Amino acid sequence: MPRSRGPSARPIAQLFRTMDLMHEAVIDDIPTTKRDMYYKDVELFGSQSTVDKLVDDLAATFQLSRADLNVRASCKGLICGPSLKIHLRNGEIPALVPHSEDIQRFEVGNELAWVLVVEKEAVFQTLCRLRLTTYGSLPGKGLVITGKGYPDVATRQLVKTLSANLPSRIPILCLVDGDAYGIDILSVYKHGSKSMQHENENLAAPRIQWLGLWATELASLGIPKDALIPITKHDERKARSLLKREGAPAEWRKELQHMLFSRRKAEIEVLGAVRSATDCAADLPANRPPRFAEPSNSGIPLLRYLVAKISAACVEASSANP
Repeated sequence: MPRSRGPSARPIAQLFRTMDLMHEAVIDDIPTTKRDMYYKDVELFGSQSTVDKLVDDLAATFQLSRADLNVRASCKGLICGPSLKIHLRNGEIPALVPHSEDIQRFEVGNELAWVLVVEKEAVFQTLCRLRLTTYGSLPGKGLVITGKGYPDVATRQLVKTLSANLPSRIPILCLVDGDAYGIDILSVYKHGSKSMQHENENLAAPRIQWLGLWATELASLGIPKDALIPITKHDERKARSLLKREGAPAEWRKELQHMLFSRRKAEIEVLGAVRSATDCAADLPANRPPRFAEPSNSGIPLLRYLVAKISAACVEASSANP
């Protein structure tokens, strides 16, 4: 008779190997990354996701942060703007948003008026080239931050720090795709993630506001339905999953339901389909002060959209916090 197979010992071996690598990082006081851990035993782990899940599960079990275990995710976040200087403990100038434990102190300029977190690196690079952070038609200088999609821990820590310490008159805004994944990324910044819920108190930024892109505003911007992308089965599953979450804001639910009803989603790049600047002048907030008038470079739809929305958010924040 063939021998019956019992439970595989592989998961146990993966668990103990992960704990061994964590112990090594703590004892040697040399931080490691999940990626490094994976490449130290590729054959055993099989995939990066195995290491990711084990590290998060162990940290949650021990009620510790990954930083306490000397395990870090690779940094990938970017920041643009003259109003924030980050001083590292080693004296170096950071190329990416650094881990909080490496930061000695922040310097925030008095001229800082707004913060914008964007989902995509491509959009971030475009806004840097357009010099949005010092754009003359905005009510002050700003910061633009991206986590390049779903954000890494370091980027979330930075947004959390700004959320907790900046005056209420400075709005913290988020620009994501008008689809279920964009809303999920917004949720990670604002409420935290399920996989790291034991650390959400130190990572969630409740002050962050959804600037756009909203599927329900596209018609008023002159974007035809034909310019939108049909949703996939993955989009539909993600949208229905978000609708089932407890505490989902009514605004988010409205956008998700609109997406499911229209069977279309809107990526930020769709703003390129906006009608002419002259036709869109009426889309800007009617009660904005003269200094927020249409910029001379208003032929760029994304820029026009952001100038209007950021200006309106700054006016609202200033009115609420005189």
